[in-house]
Amino acid sequence: MRNIWITLRASLVLMVLCGLLYHLAVLGIAQAAMPDQADGSLIYNENHEVVGSKLIGQSFTDPGFFHGRVSSLDYDAGGSGTPNYAPSNADMLQRTADAVEAWKQENPNVPVSELPVDLITNSGSGLDPEISPEAARAQIPRVSQATGIPAAELEEMIKDHTKGRELGFLGEPGVNVLQLNIGVQKKTAQ
Repeated sequence: MRNIWITLRASLVLMVLCGLLYHLAVLGIAQAAMPDQADGSLIYNENHEVVGSKLIGQSFTDPGFFHGRVSSLDYDAGGSGTPNYAPSNADMLQRTADAVEAWKQENPNVPVSELPVDLITNSGSGLDPEISPEAARAQIPRVSQATGIPAAELEEMIKDHTKGRELGFLGEPGVNVLQLNIGVQKKTAQ
């Protein structure tokens, strides 16, 4: 009987330590050290309403907005991942051909030869919120025509929203599509 009470007390102490206090400590440290990231890196509009996260892409189909990468998950943040197709896979080839055709329809002023590959391929997570600066620039003619914003202003907006390499040498420069489109929306509302 004594061993049962010792086991129950040890289990209760460990549940409180590992199941509650540890998580509260980690949450407290995260909130103190990096509150934006701990809260999900949320993006707010001018009315202080959450419109998305810096870490999760969204689908934009309106011609007046910049479009992000293809997502086989339809940007469902409930899970991440993408089919690990080989370049010769029939489904992959068809999806890529469909994306190229959609590009031709939506962007008739930009030849396929100038189409950046990140606009027709998935990221590893299927949730990538960023595109390359080249992918953003390739969409300027369509966005300019749809919104009336001069191409030079859109180019400047892309420069303002381009994030450089981490630590100056890791990764590639990227443009957060949601943040860029919020800028487009503000410009068209003026």
